[in-house]
Amino acid sequence: QVQLVESGGGLVQPGGSLRLSCAASGFTFSRYRMSWYRQAPGKERELVAGIASTGGITNYADSVKGRFTISRDNAKNTVYLQMNSLKPEDTAVYYCNAVRFQSIHWGQGTQVTVSS
Repeated sequence: QVQLVESGGGLVQPGGSLRLSCAASGFTFSRYRMSWYRQAPGKERELVAGIASTGGITNYADSVKGRFTISRDNAKNTVYLQMNSLKPEDTAVYYCNAVRFQSIHWGQGTQVTVSS
C-alpha cells in the first residue's frame, strides 16, 4: 500500500521557520522524483520545489527561492522541505508528491499558517 505521510506543519509567525517531512512507503522511493506542492484557499495547487531521484537536481518556484530548501534521504524514504523567512502568503496546505513515469502518488497534506 502506497503511503506519503506529511508532518511538521503548524502555525508560525512571519519570519519564522518550519521543516516539513514526508515519509514514504509502499514503493521504491529512490526511483521517484519528489516534490512539494501547496494550495492556498481559493487558489490552484502550485509546485513549490522538486528534487530528482538521486537528489542531485532541485528546482524551486520563484516565490520561494532563497528561502526554502528541499532535500531527501533515500535511506529513510523521506523528503524534507526546510522553510525559512516565512511570509503570510506562504499560508497553504502543503502536499508531498512522488512521480516516476505514469506512476503518481500524493500525500494527504499538512497545513502551514503564517500569521502574527
